[in-house]
Amino acid sequence: MPFVTDKSELKPGLVLFRRGDVDHQMWYCRMKIPKADRYKTVSLKTTDIEVARERAFDQDADIRFRLKHDVPVFNHPFREVGREYLLMQEARARRGEISAARPRKVRAIIEGALDRYVGSTQVHLIGDELWGSYPAWRRENGAGRNRRNGVREVTADMAQAFADTEAERRTKVQQTLGIRVLKPIEVKPSEERTVPFISDSTIRLEMSIFGAVMNYAIKKRYVAASQRFDERPKLKTMRRDEFTLEEYRKLHTVGRKWIAETDKPSSIWYRTVTYNMILIACNTGMRPAEMKNLRWRDIMPAKDREGREIVVLFVQGKGKSRKLVAPKSVGEYLERIRVISKATEPEDRVFTNVTGKPAITLYTSLIADLLNEAKLREGTQGVPRSTYCFRHTYATLRLQEGVDVYFLAEQMGTSVHMIETHYGHVNTIKHADRVLQGMTGWELPQPDYTKAKAVKAAEVHDRSKGGQRSKVR
Repeated sequence: MPFVTDKSELKPGLVLFRRGDVDHQMWYCRMKIPKADRYKTVSLKTTDIEVARERAFDQDADIRFRLKHDVPVFNHPFREVGREYLLMQEARARRGEISAARPRKVRAIIEGALDRYVGSTQVHLIGDELWGSYPAWRRENGAGRNRRNGVREVTADMAQAFADTEAERRTKVQQTLGIRVLKPIEVKPSEERTVPFISDSTIRLEMSIFGAVMNYAIKKRYVAASQRFDERPKLKTMRRDEFTLEEYRKLHTVGRKWIAETDKPSSIWYRTVTYNMILIACNTGMRPAEMKNLRWRDIMPAKDREGREIVVLFVQGKGKSRKLVAPKSVGEYLERIRVISKATEPEDRVFTNVTGKPAITLYTSLIADLLNEAKLREGTQGVPRSTYCFRHTYATLRLQEGVDVYFLAEQMGTSVHMIETHYGHVNTIKHADRVLQGMTGWELPQPDYTKAKAVKAAEVHDRSKGGQRSKVR
């Protein structure tokens, strides 16, 4: 049976027909989009030919009105637009414009929480209400990882749903790593029936992807420009955690002892590399992605204007590259790794596994072990510390030493605004004498006039002696 039956052309570009693959006798119309090689088909929801003709002309007039006033002609579910946006991000990753990890993160958000929230919703129907309601919906329908965000009671069904989602996530991770999953991974729901709230930082990240997909829809003319959501709901900002100078010194001390506690050759190798990587990170401010990409050819010895030895590193990450400078000690840490590494050619990566292949996780589990050993796993905010905290440590210690914000931003490959936003607390501590000026029990140190007079007298004495020597000559 033919797909199209009872076909008739009402006018050029407007066709009325029935479908032969369905049981009903409803009429449809197909309209050619002016100045484009595209068609739109609409069900007229009537079996009456005269009513169908009238509705067909109405649909044709609606198409022309939409085109005239720049209103989208076709409907697109958010899920479909999200996939198109994801394909664009994957293409950018292949061109090296963004990191290879970025599309994976975007995919997890689009196919996860956003799909559950608005996956089947037509993008032109997404307005301020859906956008602004996302944080509340996410907190009620998601489970976080850290209990510092608070906990809430959930039903048995919801606890099971969270467990199933986690099992699915772990299975995908195994498959992504190329590990064959012989049987489905099972995760038992928590018996406590309490789950942590989703953190505001997670919601903020997800809303940034939500907004990016909507902006992509505007660019593709799927929705009007008025559906751009640049302003996000106000959410709590967590200050980035770092190690204090005392904690860094403790990590240094415990790290050496940690290496000496094992006698297994592979363990000694991994602990040595991990320990030195931490020292390098804390003394350069490199991002984890930049450390992953670092090759031996990217390390160059140099000297500063005073003739002191330094190390220059060419780093790449987040689709950008730059040169940063580091003290001579960083070169020594790198040399320790080179001595025991099985990959020391110029093109080889610096951070590898014991066989010489590039490190995938940058020794995440080993870093956690060392931090637990040093009792430094959690920071002041109760958040488990990660590799990124070494970068924050570098920034904090540099600012405490009075390094100019502009130079630090250049060194770290970020903006002055980011430095001021995330590390503004450092200046408050550094300039405590000015902040506390005038408060009861706090006085600025008074100048020592006796010492000042002595210094001035010595200067006069030196000048007079210099004048006498010139007269003798």
